This record gives sequence, C-alpha cells and structure tokens, in this order.
Amino acid sequence: MIQRASIFIFASAILFCTTDTPVLANGPSNQSGEDIYREIGYTSAEEAVREAENHFNQELKLPLRVPPIQFTHILGRFNDLDGEENDSFEMKYINEKTTDNHYKINIRPIQQKFQYKKEEVIKTIKLKDGNEAVYLDHSGFNVLVFEKENWQYMLSINKKVSELMLPGTLVKIANSIDAPED
Repeated sequence: MIQRASIFIFASAILFCTTDTPVLANGPSNQSGEDIYREIGYTSAEEAVREAENHFNQELKLPLRVPPIQFTHILGRFNDLDGEENDSFEMKYINEKTTDNHYKINIRPIQQKFQYKKEEVIKTIKLKDGNEAVYLDHSGFNVLVFEKENWQYMLSINKKVSELMLPGTLVKIANSIDAPED
C-alpha cells in the first residue's frame, strides 16, 4: 500500500510539473491554485487583455468557444519582458481539482511568433477564413497554431483531456474568433 502511494505521489508530481502549473517549493499550503497563479503575474483575463491591447496598440480578439470540459478558474497575463520579442498575452483555463483540465491561449504579434519544429507538426488544417493552422504535439499538449490579423495564436490543451474530445475541437475554437455569436 505504501509503495502504491509512493508511486502515485511520484507520478502526480511529474504530471504536475509537466503541465506548466506552478508548484510550491515548501510543500503543502492553504493557498488556492488561483493565489499561486496570481503570485506569478496572472490577473483577470479582462485586465490582461487591456494591458496587451495598450502595449501593442491593437485590438486583441479572443475565441468565443472553449473546450467542453470543466474549469474552475480563468486567468490572464500580459508578459512584457525585456525587448519586444517575448511580449505576449496568455490566458489559462484551469481546474483546481484536476491538473488534466488545462487549456491555454497564447497570442503574440506575428513579428515575434513562436517557432516550432517540423517534427512536432501532426497535420496542417485550413480554417474557415482560409488561413492555415498547424496542429502540433508539443510538451504534453496538443497545440493549434495559426495567424489572424497580425497575431499568432496558439491554442493548447493537455493531451490527456484532448483525447476525450471530438477531433476538431481546437479548430472549432479557432473558427469562433470573429464568428457571430450563436
């Protein structure tokens, strides 16, 4: 029984560390997941959008759809790092009860776009607006990368939950940018 518990704790620690989720170094805490994210610069999604739009002097359009899984928190962060090349907007949808329910939107100017490796590409897809999107397998996430109105979008979802969804979920989300609301 102790050996099973040890294996479970070890596997959970690996999963937690590989899902881009912050971890406390000093062990258990009374802090919520949201508090931990706020300590590393996350705010409300609305505030982060405002900061990004002010910084880039351009409207930031977000998808109207989200993956069909449960989230407990939606947080945003504008990354204004040294120089312009790493400045980006990030929005995370997380579930405090399960680290598997993790979805992220990363948006950056096309001039500073994320470069991916050819071997990460699973397939190329055409979106409703005619733009091409690339579906990647990247660091334990399924990622859809595409460009729209001077922005590069990256929609990332934990592979464990993306396998439970219908194929094309990320494409439907991408197509919901600028789509009329239902």
